[in-house]
Amino acid sequence: MEPMIHLENVSVRYKIPNVRVSSIKEYVVKLLQRKMFYHEFHALNNVSLEVYAGEVFGLIGQNGAGKSTLLKVIARVLRPTKGRVILHGKIFPLLELGAGFDPELTGRENIYLNSAILGFSKKDIKSRFDRIVEFAGLQEFIDTPVRNYSTGMSSRLGFSVATDVQPEILIVDEALSVGDTDFQKRCTDRIHTFRKNGTTILLVSHDLSAVQTMCDRVAWLHHGELKAMGKPDDVIAQYTQASASVA
Repeated sequence: MEPMIHLENVSVRYKIPNVRVSSIKEYVVKLLQRKMFYHEFHALNNVSLEVYAGEVFGLIGQNGAGKSTLLKVIARVLRPTKGRVILHGKIFPLLELGAGFDPELTGRENIYLNSAILGFSKKDIKSRFDRIVEFAGLQEFIDTPVRNYSTGMSSRLGFSVATDVQPEILIVDEALSVGDTDFQKRCTDRIHTFRKNGTTILLVSHDLSAVQTMCDRVAWLHHGELKAMGKPDDVIAQYTQASASVA
């Protein structure tokens, strides 16, 4: 079976300076004085994996393990230092919900702006508009500038815009924890519907019970390296055992 997502020896490395500099002048001076040194930080190190059509694939690991970095590489937000990423299908990333909104524009204007960025025509957006607002539960605030929205309201609107139409590949980074309990359930139900209809889903979550329930396979990342990959029960058991031994 042709994978929808194929990662081959993907690495992301950053050069971290040994001292902080507050200006370009200070940087040049320290560079000329040979006081500026760097060490390499490996956010990802030779990660290879495949995700197949219609599969729900989970990523677990501690904070700083490289999960969000991996999602950004797959979403083409971040270029890997080494390796390659091959995608078959249009990708919809839910990485930082609401982060792309213009705070000076209203919710209505941001729906049109973000939908256009996702590739929808004005006619398509108009036909989807009421459905998006209703799902987000923001009917009373849709003509209010987004700067007046709470973080939860922005996240709800972001999720609603991005998931109104079923994508071929959906990347979800902790997006199921937005809003209140009722909205979280609607988010989960929508993800289940996508799964049922064949969307390939890459899911990052610290909620291990949700990962265990929703995912077909799981990968465990630790300090940028792939520690284990396989059935959810097996990988989660390895991860929790390792976490308990460290604690």
